[in-house]
Amino acid sequence: MLKIIFLVLMSGGIPVAIAMAGSALLYIWWTGTLPGFVVIHRMVSGIDSFPLLAVPFFILAGNLMNNAGITNRIYNYALALVGWLKGGLGHVNVVGSVVFAGMSGTAIADAAGLGTIEIKAMTDHGYSKEFAVGVTAASATLGPIIPPSLPFVIYGMMANVSVGALFLAGILPGILMAGLMMLTVAYFAHKNGWGADIKFEWPRVIKALAETLVVIGWPLMLWVLIVKFGFPAQITVFAGLLVLFAADKFFGFQAVLPIMTPVLLIGGMTTGIFTPTEGAIAACLWAMVLGLAWYRTLNWKMFVKVCLDTVETTATVLFIVAAASIFGWMLTATGVTAAISQWVLGFTNEAWVFLLLANLLMLFAGCFLEPTAAITILVPILMPIVQQLGIDPVHFGLVMVLNLMIGLLHPPMGMVLFVLARVAKLSVERTTIAILPWLVPLLGSLVVITYFPKLVLWLPKMFY
Repeated sequence: MLKIIFLVLMSGGIPVAIAMAGSALLYIWWTGTLPGFVVIHRMVSGIDSFPLLAVPFFILAGNLMNNAGITNRIYNYALALVGWLKGGLGHVNVVGSVVFAGMSGTAIADAAGLGTIEIKAMTDHGYSKEFAVGVTAASATLGPIIPPSLPFVIYGMMANVSVGALFLAGILPGILMAGLMMLTVAYFAHKNGWGADIKFEWPRVIKALAETLVVIGWPLMLWVLIVKFGFPAQITVFAGLLVLFAADKFFGFQAVLPIMTPVLLIGGMTTGIFTPTEGAIAACLWAMVLGLAWYRTLNWKMFVKVCLDTVETTATVLFIVAAASIFGWMLTATGVTAAISQWVLGFTNEAWVFLLLANLLMLFAGCFLEPTAAITILVPILMPIVQQLGIDPVHFGLVMVLNLMIGLLHPPMGMVLFVLARVAKLSVERTTIAILPWLVPLLGSLVVITYFPKLVLWLPKMFY
């Protein structure tokens, strides 16, 4: 009965969150088993969670970075690093998204922020608009895979899984996805006879490589000082930041300080300096320091606007979570989740078969549901099966998020699809066709991540 009411409301064009809360309320009213105020009580308790405090701060950090002119610095860094390869700007697109993913945490922010710069630059250099849109859409899926990630925070809360472990789990799969996308760019460059977009110049490349080495070497140096030699963590990190600012000022680096956002976040969580929620606050402070004080590209009027946008986005996300809380609770109370679990386990007890079916389900759901709504609906249904089959919930969380990110590229509800169609001024049909070839590296990554869990779990098991 509950499922039927929900599907009827959904088919009537009612937003998912309202359909979930409304179906629970109508079911309670129809059966008369519980008082109506239970709906409000469960919705409020559903968002009364400490990990969810990270949501507004991660959204704010991403908005600050996106509005502080950081995207141009990331683009210039990626251009210097890989722009001299054949199909250069295609590679720049992927590398830029890898870097920006460490700040925005969402695919839509990546597509709207870097996408505007990248699509214009690629079309100006003679690339077809369809190719530019396709590679931008594919690389935007890296946003929620490489930490920090808003979907990981929601999944961690719903599935009672460590958010820090989920963040670490996304690093190697994100690198794998970026590598496969760059191989796809190289294939198109070879097929179409594309050359480089900038000349190979040693000073430019060496400077970009130096930035990369600083990004890798700086946290390793701090880790050695803190873990191996027992230096006080807070004092060591503060001194290291002063050195980093001095190096940025002296050498004129483009993107070292912005790239440090995920480094500080992951490093702080793994060394125990702060929790994921405190890390989200630290990311906001870091973004404010860069935008307001260091680069001075963000003024107070823009800051107020960013805060208002953050409030709006946060309210939307948390309303979805609250509605899903009562809906998931009703699914459990009415025995729907248990019935689905028994049906699936009666069909198969093989983990690989279940993962195949779950992938198909999540790909389908991702085409119709916004990722936050899909996570909050699917986790209560699928998690009991995951636990019975012995599948690691951290591994399954990454599989779920990647499926839903791929769903963002498809009609009828793909938000990245619509954002890029508007940015590139293409029809939705042409944008969809442009994205189709890029499903090959994305689905290839999905297969590897699904059936080679060691790739996902290696880093989390080292630190958790």
